[in-house]
Amino acid sequence: MVQLKDILYKVTINAVVGSTSVQIGAVHFDSRNISQDDVFVAIKGNITDGHNYIDLAIEKGAIAVICETLPVNLHNGVTYIEVESASRALAFMAANFYGNPSQNLRLIGVTGTNGKTTVATLLYQLFRKAGFKVGLLSTVRVMVDTKEYPATHTTPDSLTINKYISMMSAAGVEFCFMEVSSHGIHQNRTEGLHFEGGIFTNLSHDHLDYHSTFAEYRDVKKSFFDNLSKDAFALVNIDDKNGLVMLQNTKAKKYTYALKTYADYRAQILENQFTGLLLKINDNEVWTRLIGNFNAYNILAIYAAADLLGLDKVENLRLISELESVSGRFQYLISDKKITAIVDYAHTPDALQNVLETINSIRTKNEELITVVGCGGDRDKTKRPKMGNIASTLSTKVIFTSDNPRSEVPETIIEDIEKGVEPQNFKKTMSITDRKQAIKTACQIAQPNDIILIAGKGHETYQEIKGVKTDFDDYKIVQEFLKQLGK
Repeated sequence: MVQLKDILYKVTINAVVGSTSVQIGAVHFDSRNISQDDVFVAIKGNITDGHNYIDLAIEKGAIAVICETLPVNLHNGVTYIEVESASRALAFMAANFYGNPSQNLRLIGVTGTNGKTTVATLLYQLFRKAGFKVGLLSTVRVMVDTKEYPATHTTPDSLTINKYISMMSAAGVEFCFMEVSSHGIHQNRTEGLHFEGGIFTNLSHDHLDYHSTFAEYRDVKKSFFDNLSKDAFALVNIDDKNGLVMLQNTKAKKYTYALKTYADYRAQILENQFTGLLLKINDNEVWTRLIGNFNAYNILAIYAAADLLGLDKVENLRLISELESVSGRFQYLISDKKITAIVDYAHTPDALQNVLETINSIRTKNEELITVVGCGGDRDKTKRPKMGNIASTLSTKVIFTSDNPRSEVPETIIEDIEKGVEPQNFKKTMSITDRKQAIKTACQIAQPNDIILIAGKGHETYQEIKGVKTDFDDYKIVQEFLKQLGK
């Protein structure tokens, strides 16, 4: 056990009532998890305010309370600490509680709208192949060397992050690659972590349900780079106009990558096929099994990061050629009747456009491109008509359907998507609310050599409707239907 005062390093404290020389068991921000002699951190969230649960936490045995506003009635024997920001305090306390484990390994954060999961996961793959013990914190999964844990958020809460990094440190992990979301940055979940590097992929329309403006969304991402130390590196995509914005105030060493403009790391696409990409990276050719322009950027970011982390250049290229695509990221299969089915997580206008343009750049135009797409409920509604416009413009047939409607009415979401369809594209579209039936219909109308894109859910293995999650895996479902239909 540790004393409360031992885990308050770097916390901005306004007032203390009681003793900080008390032994504590654990730190929690959910009152339901409190046990005897634990610390309760009261965080003001979007849905509930932790300050409303202070008395409950004390009833369950909390010996100390961290809060932004001291309660009117104080309990004897309980230490109260008023702080500037409870979420920021939690981040520092979590790091201190677990012995600041991020300082024991080389932690690299990957941020941006699209590509975070692919870049972080492929870096994990690459460094594992190079013989290192590696950790991964991603949307899809958490890896402590070879041991897998389920992922619940793109960027978990501060306690969970530090718990996993502590496990990595104990397992002898040398490198950890971590997705860093705008929500995670804004909610201070990455405070107190020591990053050796940061990678910026791109920035496009997303999460405007959470961030009120695009500028705010951009600036939250930028703050991650602002906080990097002078010993770290900042690697950014400067084909994206926001790339240089990320570098404006960073103290880290600055590096750039691009396909279209001069940069420290440059790539050129020599061949782009359904079987993979042939790239020229800084005058060296490499073949990769990944597909499409957007993956050319991802591969370039991976090459650059590995180079900055000291991997031999020849070894780097050799290992890139062995990398396999990430679950739900342009994951494809070809049926017996030569129908290509692609499952992709594209759930933003930019990502959907990238995937469709990639498919169109490869296909011969003699075949149909059938897109099955929806939008999530209780999320940014302004992107829905944009998704409808892009899907109907760049596909030969489109089926609008449910994604994860959550608490919303699925038909209302589909109506929002349809508002973006231009009159000349109406005849290409149909709407089928049931996602399974929509996928089945796409398989039924597909002919040999046609391409089916199922967009939006990617790696997810569930569908959420009215708060209930049921098993749902796009890849397995399309695979089964194509087999059942003899296609």
